Amino acid sequence: MLKEFKEFIISGNVIEFAVAVIMAGAIGAVVKGFVSNIVMPVIGLFTGDVSLADQKMVLSEAVVDAAGKVTTPENAITYGAWIDTIINLLIIGLVMFIIVKAYNKTKKKEQEAAPEAPKGPTQEELLIEIRDALKK
Repeated sequence: MLKEFKEFIISGNVIEFAVAVIMAGAIGAVVKGFVSNIVMPVIGLFTGDVSLADQKMVLSEAVVDAAGKVTTPENAITYGAWIDTIINLLIIGLVMFIIVKAYNKTKKKEQEAAPEAPKGPTQEELLIEIRDALKK
């Protein structure tokens, strides 16, 4: 069982999958930084210098005691953060689409470049040659 597990782990598919997961995480972090630090401030500029990621609809205000300590935190729907996440998803989807498209393009070139092996005579042609040779 240990030998089978070792063969499974060392197989190319598992390693390729692990690399893909790590790359997806890295791409996700880069896109999140791009959206949070570049795209959202530009959107905020068009919405009147309001950070869209901070937008929320407060359902119930926070309860604060006399000492200024929050006893009950506010309950809010943070739709701005959700919009930020949707923009992240769209950009990650676009980046992954571009990567897969480029990958598929290289695969097509490899398939086109591979020459076909020369075809030999069919079984029927060989049998006809044998028959003709036997007649002589």
